[in-house]
Amino acid sequence: MNLREKYQIPNDSVITIAGTVGVGKSTLTNALANALQFKTSFEKVDTNPYLENFYADFERWSFHLQIYFLAERFKEQKKIFEYGGGFIQDRSIYEDTGIFAKMHFENGTMSATDYETYTNLFEAMVMTPFFPHPDLLIYLEGTFDDVIDRIKLRGRQMEKDTPISYWEEMYKRYDDWINNFNACPILRINIADYDLLDTESSIEPILEKVGHFIHQSRHWNKRELVK
Repeated sequence: MNLREKYQIPNDSVITIAGTVGVGKSTLTNALANALQFKTSFEKVDTNPYLENFYADFERWSFHLQIYFLAERFKEQKKIFEYGGGFIQDRSIYEDTGIFAKMHFENGTMSATDYETYTNLFEAMVMTPFFPHPDLLIYLEGTFDDVIDRIKLRGRQMEKDTPISYWEEMYKRYDDWINNFNACPILRINIADYDLLDTESSIEPILEKVGHFIHQSRHWNKRELVK
């Protein structure tokens, strides 16, 4: 019996990993995909034409970056469901509007007109009955110091050069966002409790929780459809 069967995780499941920069989304994405024999969907950082300019000038490039992310994530979400599921997704489409675009608007690095255009587009594309939402969103969380340590360990120069106040604000905004998120079921995982960087054996307790959450949510959805 493989791990997917052991923990009764449907082979058409779509699981999204969310959390602030440096918290370990890519590590968990790979670990879950390997354990479940699922495909992966990663954020395309290295091919992003706006990212380096954005870190150098938030005000000039924030709108361009968010529109690029929205388009890329929407195309990726469409592809995942056309494949029939069986995917682990690194970062959700919901974080861009709930955290990043909102942060730049409130900080004055995105104009009111640009923010309104972006949020209207997001609502029309994503927050509709026609958009396929994931079975489960796994939210990775940890202390701020743990997150900063991981950003330094990853070693991306543009991230290391970014003021620590930016990461601190993002950390707080993520906390506010997840506490008000309701687009799909959430499983919160503390990186101190399940540190996949230290031991691969941490994956099975996570799989057990994933199977339980997906089973519960699908059972609940079937009951709602019957009503």
